[in-house]
Amino acid sequence: MKRALLIAAIDPRVGGVLVFGDRGTGKSTAARALAALLPPMRVIAGCRYNIEPERAADCPEHHAKPKAAMVPVPFVDLPLGATEDRLVGALDIEAALGRGEKAFEPGLLARAHRGFLYIDEINLLEDHLVDLLLDVAASGENVVEREGLSVRHPARVVLVGSGNPEEGELRPQLLDRFGLSVEVRTPAEIPARVEILKRRDSFDRDPGAFAELWKREERKVARQIAAGREALESVTVPDAVLGDAARLCQAVGADGLRGELTVMRAARALAALERGHEVTRAQMLAVAPMALRHRLRRNVLDETGSGVRIERAAAELFG
Repeated sequence: MKRALLIAAIDPRVGGVLVFGDRGTGKSTAARALAALLPPMRVIAGCRYNIEPERAADCPEHHAKPKAAMVPVPFVDLPLGATEDRLVGALDIEAALGRGEKAFEPGLLARAHRGFLYIDEINLLEDHLVDLLLDVAASGENVVEREGLSVRHPARVVLVGSGNPEEGELRPQLLDRFGLSVEVRTPAEIPARVEILKRRDSFDRDPGAFAELWKREERKVARQIAAGREALESVTVPDAVLGDAARLCQAVGADGLRGELTVMRAARALAALERGHEVTRAQMLAVAPMALRHRLRRNVLDETGSGVRIERAAAELFG
């Protein structure tokens, strides 16, 4: 789970992270903790859409002389009961009633542009909101036309979703939009469970001291992400590794080419995270299960999980 989140932080083109697993395993905690590790980004000062200064023409607020500012990368929560207006934006009632103006109040998609939109219990999300997210994920834009308003603004967001599979499955169309998918289980090893209890108790007793204790490690990961982002474009993927990825996707029966593209992008991001200059087969195989497990057709004759099927195919192909 942590590796998948770090890969998405280094290369948003991977397509987001879906985390399914048991209750109480830290899914939401890990996802929300990512926000503190991300390097700040450059935006137009005061812009509610997080637009880059050099792309001021894309902003509906029409900044005449945009000034640059550094702000934290947004990590926005989509509440389970959120309305459509809350997600995409709507008429600014205060401006309409107070000044008689038709003004647009940006929604969560505007706030999350160039950042992360986190959806807890994503499998319980209402269908009409799923449709909206699919449209935005495909186009990278949010288009709102209502109450005499017509607004279009960029909305390139990285989706991070979590949920419990026992509470329902995700629609295949939305499932395919996630680049990486991981499954989290309750730790089976007693020493690991004891360590989790001790750390949680330490945090409850003194949150400040706990944060101070882990500050150095947190800064180290933040520097690793920043360095990985800078190095990403210089990392190469050899044809031999691309061929291995294609053979693996063919062996497990992954539909289309989106799985192979995700494997390539995720492996390149992992290599950048590990300060490599060239993607290795080992790095490709490390990301393959999380990039492919949610793209496989179900086999009623095979009771093993999709992750096991991928690992088994990799062992048969590469030893």
